[in-house]
Amino acid sequence: MMSSIFRTLLSLGFTSTLALAQPESVLFTAAAFTKAQKNSSIPTDAGIFVHLPDKGWTPYGPKIQQVASASVDPSDPSRVYLACGNGIVRSIDGGKSWRMVTDWRVSDVTAIVIDPTNGQNIYAASGWGLVRSQDGGETWEGINQGIDERFSKTIALDPKNPRRLLAGTAGGLFESTNRGNKWHRIKAVPAAHVLRLRHGNAKSGVWLAVTEGHSAWLSTNAGKSWQQAALDAGDANLYACAVDPTNADNLAIGGWKVGVFTSTDGGKSWQHRTAGLPSPNVLTLTYDPNDPGKLWAASFEEGTVWSKDAGATWQDGGLDGALTNDLGFLTLATDTR
Repeated sequence: MMSSIFRTLLSLGFTSTLALAQPESVLFTAAAFTKAQKNSSIPTDAGIFVHLPDKGWTPYGPKIQQVASASVDPSDPSRVYLACGNGIVRSIDGGKSWRMVTDWRVSDVTAIVIDPTNGQNIYAASGWGLVRSQDGGETWEGINQGIDERFSKTIALDPKNPRRLLAGTAGGLFESTNRGNKWHRIKAVPAAHVLRLRHGNAKSGVWLAVTEGHSAWLSTNAGKSWQQAALDAGDANLYACAVDPTNADNLAIGGWKVGVFTSTDGGKSWQHRTAGLPSPNVLTLTYDPNDPGKLWAASFEEGTVWSKDAGATWQDGGLDGALTNDLGFLTLATDTR
């Protein structure tokens, strides 16, 4: 039977996925088109946009002015969650309908992660701290024991152990080994604002974190120890980082006025890859799980670009004029008939 999320994609014209028999990871961005604003604080368009090679960027889900990210339940791709300024919006029918599942106590949500072994367990970062649902998003509770500076823009689940989470806050990088009940700060990373946190596949043990003015930090042993990375980035505000899910030797970081740095040897050496970027103000990065080595980048109001040679050259990816909050891949169900 055809999944409801696939029917939704077909209704948007995504016919190029019809021949696929397995779930496909689709590039998405959470963005607002702000460049064309004139005497107004309201973007001309905003929300989640998905990209397919034959169709380019197309809106997906409700049009929301302040959307930071999106996440799909790995065990049930009909359940989609959006991290929004006024809370968390959920679809349980593959995007046909949506509703807010949080109240006034949860706002300024920046990131959502879902337990791949139990989709009832959902975790989110927000401007007011970390929250958790243990019933598929029906109810939410704060989980900030051990965290003083609660403002958080990033959270991630250990791909080897769903009880273990890492989260970046304004006070540094924190770890929980009991599903968020208690947290402790990882002291090897400075007590600075961690702006983005990414990891490789379960086998690699590679984690990468970037900070506001205090460099990038790399772990190659699943977060047991950390070392400073990409020293040439200096004290820039680093907003983006990525680990190639197909080859954890491929790493990338990006930030304000510094463009992109890439490594192809697991962080032993880094190359500055700003030439060819539409802007040196890079906000988001991601590697393509469907195309090994392909790196996507988005810069402030200047659209997306992609590279197949670790950033030595860049190709236009569209979305000009957009301010991107996140760039990644959603595993959406395809035709299983």
